[in-house]
Amino acid sequence: MKRLKKSIALILGTVLVLGLTGCTSKVENSDSEVASSRSDSNSHYPVTIETHKYSNEPIEITFDKAPENVIAIYQNSVETMLALGLEDNIKLAAGLDHEVKDEYKEAFEKLNYSKGFTPDKETVIMEKSDFILSWNSIFDEKMLGDVDYWHENGTNTYTARNTVKELERTVENEITDISNLGKIFDVEAKSNAIIDEINKGITDVTSKVKGQEKQTALIIEYTEDGTIITYGAKSLGGDMVSKLDAELLNPEGGNIGQEDLIKLNPDAIFVVYMDRENEDVATQEVNKVLNNPALASLDAVKNKRVSPIALGEMYCSGIRTIDGINTFANGLYPDLNK
Repeated sequence: MKRLKKSIALILGTVLVLGLTGCTSKVENSDSEVASSRSDSNSHYPVTIETHKYSNEPIEITFDKAPENVIAIYQNSVETMLALGLEDNIKLAAGLDHEVKDEYKEAFEKLNYSKGFTPDKETVIMEKSDFILSWNSIFDEKMLGDVDYWHENGTNTYTARNTVKELERTVENEITDISNLGKIFDVEAKSNAIIDEINKGITDVTSKVKGQEKQTALIIEYTEDGTIITYGAKSLGGDMVSKLDAELLNPEGGNIGQEDLIKLNPDAIFVVYMDRENEDVATQEVNKVLNNPALASLDAVKNKRVSPIALGEMYCSGIRTIDGINTFANGLYPDLNK
């Protein structure tokens, strides 16, 4: 009987040990799975991206996680964030030259939009942001100050590549900006989809213009005092025109007079505008050419080939890049879609 009792006790003890071992194994496996899940969710970071100082010097910045409190200043900054579905990450938005595109208006309504066109340094400091997304010009000492100050105080920055003076201004830079933001916020599926759409649009329109008679173009902008500024071949607008197999006149850019404009006599003229919620601005800017008696001899005036183009479509165009390409294409080749 004693042997039987000892055997039963031994069996029960073995079962208990095995049970405890099994529970321990399950707990350890569970902890391991959670750790693995956390590792997978964080495996995207750290992410290192090249950006630029106000001096145009390239620098690298590293993100250990997606920024949560973003200051987005100027058209492409705000609209690209919205296009990537990141409106909840925007702490403050500012500096729109045009209303946001219709498909992003609902998301835009959620934003804290600055009453001042460009927020000052004190305002940005008070927002306690962890990321500033803008143009090179914003980091002038008279505005927000150079990026070093922000990096030293825990705020990363990103400067749109086509605002950096030392870089050639190209469509490819716009695509790089969108790609970099996808990496910074770990939304590369969305950024790649936008890029694919832009590339497809460019391929479609450039294939249509092949074989067309070569056209000449001029991109101009009127200042408040009536001076005519031209965008040259090294501008983003110039790159778009060249991609459409057209010749951009006055390729060096700079100011010109009415007499110069008459001598150049382009086939098509594009007048840059910023409406800032005034829907009549585009027409008003075009009429400065069409309704000017001194310019009546221009072929572009006679043939009604003077077109408005939004600044946001041909300077730091962001998600509007294909819009800019299409605006130029339709002005250069009026029969393109007939």
